[in-house]
Amino acid sequence: MYDSIIIGCGFAGAVLARELAEKGNQKVLIIEQRDHIGGNAYDVLDVHGILIHQYGPHIFHTNSQKVFEYLSRFTKWYDYSHEVVGNVYGKIIPVPFNLNTLNLVYGEEKGNILKDKLVTTYGMESRVPILELKNNKDPDIKAIADYVYENIFLKYTMKQWGQTPEEIDPSVTSRVPVLISYDNRYFQDKYQGMPLDGYTVLFENLLDHENITVKLDTKVNNIADIPEAKNIIYTGPIDELFDCKYGRLPYRSLNFVFENYKEESYQSHAVVNYTVTEDYTRITEFKKLTDQHSDSTTIVKEYPIPYTGADGEIPYYSIINEENLALYEKYKELLKDKNIHLLGRLAEYKYYNMDAITLKALELADELLK
Repeated sequence: MYDSIIIGCGFAGAVLARELAEKGNQKVLIIEQRDHIGGNAYDVLDVHGILIHQYGPHIFHTNSQKVFEYLSRFTKWYDYSHEVVGNVYGKIIPVPFNLNTLNLVYGEEKGNILKDKLVTTYGMESRVPILELKNNKDPDIKAIADYVYENIFLKYTMKQWGQTPEEIDPSVTSRVPVLISYDNRYFQDKYQGMPLDGYTVLFENLLDHENITVKLDTKVNNIADIPEAKNIIYTGPIDELFDCKYGRLPYRSLNFVFENYKEESYQSHAVVNYTVTEDYTRITEFKKLTDQHSDSTTIVKEYPIPYTGADGEIPYYSIINEENLALYEKYKELLKDKNIHLLGRLAEYKYYNMDAITLKALELADELLK
């Protein structure tokens, strides 16, 4: 019945399905274990009438004109530039650390001195890793790196990944940037925004094609559950295809606690990171992401937790190290002689932003349609 069968209806599966159906005139079946489309980008009105992101905030940004123009076929955009602040022992500062942050942390007089040193040494609009700042001979510049490491990076990362300082990969630390800029935006990409009517509507438009069939509430428990087709594309956890026979691939998961308050605004920005205090990593206030207006507001607190595979837990972030990558390769080897293409963060055991996985899906579609 179907030319292609796709397991999973997030960005990877939905974009690929549209391309195969539209460009290749293929009959495509998408099998999705959840009761909705959109994967982790799914958004929905809560009981208070606030559009929320059920699986945490998703902010679209890209430098790819190809990706932006492609998705713009299926949505108009709300012009939103994401700004994040950190709550550092009650002090609210821009994140990433930039020239605006200096005066807030050090006061105007010393802050201006430090600005001059940073601009003179590295130049305006540069991104300087804190390791480079640490290696500077000027003690004031070294002190900036120490502040960023201790108050913005270290404890936040410990919460996010469940690691001690000794376990945190030094290569990750070295990449933490200080922006020599007054730009408070979290991303500096050319294209930024939010789907005007929400991500779910974007997906509905993306999947609105006569050659696409979506089957919800259907879980593929292992490789034997996948029907035969010319092309099979799997976007789910690769270890679960084989009943985790070599052991479960490690991930970090998240526990989301949603709260509604009978007030127009809860916090100054859409996202506030709690970098040194609290058990949660951040609070998102959804109204500020999409310019919603109502007498109440809904927030979500994110608590990182280990992923155990228990019912209700979702694998969000793969834990990348040599041991885990070797385990992934063992599972991948089991598919060597099978007609299954792996696509997405779970199937490939790597993290993708929305724009990156959209581009990867477009490229796979081109490959399959050759």
